[in-house]
Formats: sequence, structure tokens, C-alpha cells
Amino acid sequence: MSSYDTLVEAINDLRKRGFEHDFNLEHDRLYCKQLKMHYRPKEFTITEVHRFEGMTDPGDNSVLYAVETSNHDKGVLVDAYGAYSEALSQEMIVKLKAGYQQ
Repeated sequence: MSSYDTLVEAINDLRKRGFEHDFNLEHDRLYCKQLKMHYRPKEFTITEVHRFEGMTDPGDNSVLYAVETSNHDKGVLVDAYGAYSEALSQEMIVKLKAGYQQ
């Protein structure tokens, strides 16, 4: 797995490698606006996780997930270090945390 200095650098590289879609977190699933599709935790895999820590502002901390769906759509999900965890289902929290274990 590659190591990146910035979030933008990581996203650009993942795009070059086919992770072209943008995913957003919802309570119990991911949503891709471009595809107009929802994916429950069992319908996607996290293939890479990259953490970025803001040098001056802790609010700049983020996690970038490279995601592949069960129908082979690939994209990225950007999350601000657990900022949405209270709004997520337990199944989604477990799925995202499992990405760190790889």
C-alpha cells in the first residue's frame, strides 16, 4: 500500500487506479450519488485505509477509504476521524473499523 503526504495526493492516485466514484456515509449504508446506488456493509469491501492528521488544526484530521462494491464499482470515502460515528449503525462502525485491521 502506498504512503501519501496529503489527502489530495492520495485521492488523485486512487482515481488513477480506478477508484473514480465518491461515496458518502449514511446511517446504515454508503451512497454514491453518481451511480444513484446504496450499499449496505455486506455489499462493499474496504481495500485501503489512509489516515491524515492536520498539522495545525485537529479538525483537519481525516480518513480516506478505498471502497469496492460487490458489483465492482470502485470509489473513495472521506471521513473526519469518527465525526459521523454517532449517526452510524453499529454494523457500519464495525465495517469501517475492520478496514483499519487490514
